[in-house]
Amino acid sequence: MARYIFITGGVVSSLGKGLMAASLAALLQARGYRVRIRKFDPYLNVDPGTMSPHQHGEVYVTDDGAETDLDLGHYERFTGVASRQSDNITSGRIYKTIIERERRGDYLGATVQVIPHVTDAIKSFAQDDTDDLDFVLCEIGGTVGDIESLPFIEAIRQLRNDLGRGQSVSIHVTLVPYIAAAGELKTKPTQHSVRDLASLGVQPDVLVCRSEHNLPAGERAKIAQFCNVPASAVIPALDAKSIYAVPLQYHREGLDVEVLKAFGIEPGDAPNLDRWEQIVSRLQNPEGEVTIGVVGKYMGVPDAYKSLTEALVHGGIANSVKVNIRWLDAEVFERGEKEVAAELEPMHGILVPGGFGERGSEGKIAGVRFARERKVPFFGICLGMQMACVDGARAEGLDTASTTEFGPTEEPVVGMITEWMTAEGLQKREAGGDLGGTMRLGAYPAKLGGNSVVASIYGAEEISERHRHRYEVNTHYKGVLEKSGLVFSGMSPDGSLPEIVERPDHPWFVGVQFHPELKSKPFEPHPLFASFIEAALKQSRLV
Repeated sequence: MARYIFITGGVVSSLGKGLMAASLAALLQARGYRVRIRKFDPYLNVDPGTMSPHQHGEVYVTDDGAETDLDLGHYERFTGVASRQSDNITSGRIYKTIIERERRGDYLGATVQVIPHVTDAIKSFAQDDTDDLDFVLCEIGGTVGDIESLPFIEAIRQLRNDLGRGQSVSIHVTLVPYIAAAGELKTKPTQHSVRDLASLGVQPDVLVCRSEHNLPAGERAKIAQFCNVPASAVIPALDAKSIYAVPLQYHREGLDVEVLKAFGIEPGDAPNLDRWEQIVSRLQNPEGEVTIGVVGKYMGVPDAYKSLTEALVHGGIANSVKVNIRWLDAEVFERGEKEVAAELEPMHGILVPGGFGERGSEGKIAGVRFARERKVPFFGICLGMQMACVDGARAEGLDTASTTEFGPTEEPVVGMITEWMTAEGLQKREAGGDLGGTMRLGAYPAKLGGNSVVASIYGAEEISERHRHRYEVNTHYKGVLEKSGLVFSGMSPDGSLPEIVERPDHPWFVGVQFHPELKSKPFEPHPLFASFIEAALKQSRLV
């Protein structure tokens, strides 16, 4: 029977609960345990699919086509365990399911209430499909005291009783602020947060205390005394130079040992953390560095490209180099060629990421054109690939080439996909329909040209990658694009949907319709990112 670890946060948001959960899972995994991490999100959106990157950051897509919280990206990157639809639930999805059942009459006329119906749905989600696991880590989004998180806290309280003694542990992540004027760390916010959680029926077993300064033994003892936990279970959590150093840092502070002790499990031998030590060593001792210019539109929101950022770092790990990322606003490039050259000439590689909407599109095309003409390594992802195809068509004289995403066009090099085949059968979409869940989502196979650049990079002729888009490159323009030197080197198995384009006569020019960053891990860098950074390293030696 799986054991459960419930993770809550207090005092303020953005304390790194997801990173802590991922790190703890990695430590338990290093001890030989089978783990899975799940995220409870209290907001009323059914999923993050229609939420703005400015509010929510990136949308992480799973193999089975779920649009989920970005924390699931951390979970996958740290454990290598592929996330699923069942690993992320929102209040919106729970209430939607309950209301649909009520309308069907499934409750046989009963009054539908938060308790037991909502809490039962939450508990069912937590326990679904866990038979082959040793530990299930459940992270509750938000902060204790938020109105919207109350049903989740109540569900945890009930589930801890249902599971019985020794089958669950509660971890509470809090902040211990430093007051500069007084020169002191203050433990009172943590005390109050734990009191609030306990008043809801959940007494934490382990406290993870985020702080900008070392937490002295005296302060740890004080927190332990007032919060009813052993002093050894008060775990300091200082900022790390890299997120990939966090598992090692938590292990040094005894987090995994304290969690196992809380379960009544003898910790035994130390975990095998060799791969994490190797990753940190490569990050701390690079043999060179490259600078990658990312030409996008959400430059003020670092989390909007979270998986992309990490995948570039992984490419650096694969090549033992430091990757400096320059975030370049695509709209600036629309002012003229001088601005494009000034910004991009120092770059060793140019990447145009995914995105939605017309804003900044001409700037992205300018970035593609610069990379094509100056022979700078180029990587286009999703919309980035589409803009590379628009640029290729314009290079062949189709000056009005564009995408129907931006409105009517005489030369629709990119158009809305209306139907495609999946394992479940034919999928259809209509323009003007609901935005949520109407894209080509999740893992789809592709066949690569046998003598293509990408086939040599992957070392395979068949791949599977994750998608999130509504528009596709129009195959009717294949002849024009190939005349410009842009080759369709990856196609859907039925040959109808372009998946990859490349320029064989270019040092490194690849555009992909999917999102390879979603499958990259520090201990298993995605081959496209590893190859792109390798090409950027060669470029750095030429300039």
